[in-house]
Amino acid sequence: MRARAHLRVLLSFAFVLSLAGVLLAQGTPEKSDKTFVVNGKTVSADLLDVDGRLFVDVQSLAQITNGTVTVEPDRIVLTIPTSSTPTPAANTATNAEPQQTVPGMSKDFATLSIGSLAEMREWRGAIGTMITYGLAVSSGWAQSYHDRAQQALEQATVAAATDSDRDALSLLRNEFDTLSAWASDAIAARQALNGAKTIDPNSLQNDQTLAKITDCSQFLSAMLVSGVFADNSNCH
Repeated sequence: MRARAHLRVLLSFAFVLSLAGVLLAQGTPEKSDKTFVVNGKTVSADLLDVDGRLFVDVQSLAQITNGTVTVEPDRIVLTIPTSSTPTPAANTATNAEPQQTVPGMSKDFATLSIGSLAEMREWRGAIGTMITYGLAVSSGWAQSYHDRAQQALEQATVAAATDSDRDALSLLRNEFDTLSAWASDAIAARQALNGAKTIDPNSLQNDQTLAKITDCSQFLSAMLVSGVFADNSNCH
């Protein structure tokens, strides 16, 4: 490859010298109206016609080939760059098998799952309000929150399309199941007039199950927004 590069430089230099010699020996050159094409690309360069032979200016030749011209006291040096030989590392990267990327969560699933979490948070907040203020509740009131959260979860289930979707859906279901069990216990305690669990506001602060539900909800929200699946012990 290096020998070929040297040969190209010598040929180009010989070309320039021959141009100078011919111009001195022959008559006045005329500008040719021919189009100059290099490697399939038309370039703007003046062509000179001297007795039927075509010549191009050395500066123009250098620009066309992305080369450089250096004028020295006793010589003119035309340097034409050569294409670099691919390195072993580049060859390895080219020949390597394409890496398989793991798809993240689909947009539809993430959007519906975030909506499902919102329904769960509303459900959790309603139960928390009941406990804090000792409100009387009916079975129909509690069931309506459960049904809306369950319907939103079912919509997210249908939208699950990738492995990441299904992994995240498993955590989302765990959150729903844990919340459902916690809410049922709170409703049962309220209907049984168990004031220690459903009237004392401090009971929420000391409720380890509620803390786990809240932490899992916050984790799932951030994960769904990022679109990248991750696991968390609070969701198990």
